[in-house]
Amino acid sequence: MMKLLSSSVVLFVNIAVLLSSNHEFGVQGFQWMSKFKMPTYDPNQERIEEKFGDKKLAVITGCSSGLGRKAALALLRSGEYHVVGAVRDLDKMEAVAEIDGFDMDNFTPMQCELNSFQSVRQFCKNLDEFRMTKPIDRLVCNAGIYQPTLDHAKWSLDGHEQTMQTNFLSHFLMVSQLMESMIDSPDPRVIMVGSVTGNDNTVGGGGVYPIADLHDLEGFKRGFKKPIAMADGYGFIGAKAYKDSKLCLMMTANYLHAKYHKLTGISFSSMYPGCIAESPLFREKRAWFRTYFPIFMKFITGGFVGEHEAGQRLFQTVHDPRCSKSGVYWSWNGGPREGRGAEALEKGGQISGGGGAGGGWDSIFENDQSSKVLNLETASKLFEYSTKITGAEWPTLKQITSPCPTLKVIGAVTQGMVKREELKRMQEMGRPGFADEEDESVVVEKVEVTTATDNGSASSIPKKKASKAKNVSKRQKLVMVTDRAVAFVVGNTVGRVARFAGRRILGEVPEEAKTSAFFVEEIAEDPTQNEGSSIADLEGKELLEQAIAEQLRQDSSVIRDEEDEALFTELYKETQQSSEKQLPVESA
Repeated sequence: MMKLLSSSVVLFVNIAVLLSSNHEFGVQGFQWMSKFKMPTYDPNQERIEEKFGDKKLAVITGCSSGLGRKAALALLRSGEYHVVGAVRDLDKMEAVAEIDGFDMDNFTPMQCELNSFQSVRQFCKNLDEFRMTKPIDRLVCNAGIYQPTLDHAKWSLDGHEQTMQTNFLSHFLMVSQLMESMIDSPDPRVIMVGSVTGNDNTVGGGGVYPIADLHDLEGFKRGFKKPIAMADGYGFIGAKAYKDSKLCLMMTANYLHAKYHKLTGISFSSMYPGCIAESPLFREKRAWFRTYFPIFMKFITGGFVGEHEAGQRLFQTVHDPRCSKSGVYWSWNGGPREGRGAEALEKGGQISGGGGAGGGWDSIFENDQSSKVLNLETASKLFEYSTKITGAEWPTLKQITSPCPTLKVIGAVTQGMVKREELKRMQEMGRPGFADEEDESVVVEKVEVTTATDNGSASSIPKKKASKAKNVSKRQKLVMVTDRAVAFVVGNTVGRVARFAGRRILGEVPEEAKTSAFFVEEIAEDPTQNEGSSIADLEGKELLEQAIAEQLRQDSSVIRDEEDEALFTELYKETQQSSEKQLPVESA
């Protein structure tokens, strides 16, 4: 058995060295080891292989039209994904899938109304049942609505402004619900579809009013319920609601990257595929706008991109190994003038960062983000308020630690000792300068021994006298009780063994060390000594006395543990006798 285990370890190390030395793997050579687990039995494994084969599981919202529709088609045509489409209208999705020729063996539409948090939760529950134990490899937050002509807010089923809930809050909730099921994927990615309008360091985002700006998030802070229609708490503007929602998505991608990427391995990024001027996103715009806006974007700004190419770009962020990088805002170079030679207004034929058509697969780059998008302080508030609004429950994650049993034992011992010392510090020092709201005024009774004269005879009669109230907080009482529990566990397990072994191996501490000049203690005068035999906080003192007595009893029992001494002596004698028998007999 040991020989087989040794061979397996050697093989494992050789594979790791080979992969890490391969130039194609680069610095990612050992990434696969971060999620290495011992093989376990999964009763659903056969069903998972039958349903998904070796394909990755990708979830995309809003794939019945526009960008999501083209991206879902590209994913299916790659032959490497099983795509789950979260859509509002299943009948429409079925018609689109038939028209576009979706591979229905690898496409599963599921109903999800982003206008309702309950619908989002139900979708996540249905998805978990559908995937069984297969991890989710990709989550694409794409669905969105744009209602720039509205002069008043529309409200969701939950009483929130419709654009913000559909575009951002429901996706926020969805990520929180599905993130834990992505951790076991070898390359998990969450992609937020942002917009140039949410990035005000560009002409499209910073040069066209209204500008995306969350200010102090006063609207979110106050619950974002009707009649509060904007994140900043001010009056409703339809176009700004859309821009703010995209700013929220991009900020959230950065915040989740900072908070969860290293703990989970999940990549969080945002992207802007270019202006899809002919997209159904603009269906609520006036007829003249829908006619002339695409022409303006094609020949004036150079920011136009068709639905098909935009879908390819979203597909690239899902599929391209380069796009596994987290904390990035992906964009593409290109423009409609590309390839027109001398007729191009730019001689290079390309508009850097314009996001227009052309440029191909390799025109992708990490775009700069505005100071608003990168503001982690505002992003932290956004995360906090959005969690309260949506009722999101984020997974509690622990830092990855070594699987070594010895280190685990040492870590547990250290945590216990550190915890006890912290409790001691809290108990003895308290929190100077803090006003504890949970403080209770405990009236302390001072016992004074006075001499009373009754019928001419003097006798010592204790009289109870109410003294000044002393504040003892519930926190301090809790600390006392907790300290007793921690001390008991540590003292009777590790402490007992360590003290016994220390005495036998290291011997007793020399008296010189105990009485050395380096250990001279100055005993401070106790001001309470002069107040007579006062009793401070009977309950707190009783707890302290019990804890001290218990600890002294434990220490005393360890020091005078006759059973341990006898056992140690017996083992020592057996070892000595065994050693003597093994010694060779010298011939005379």
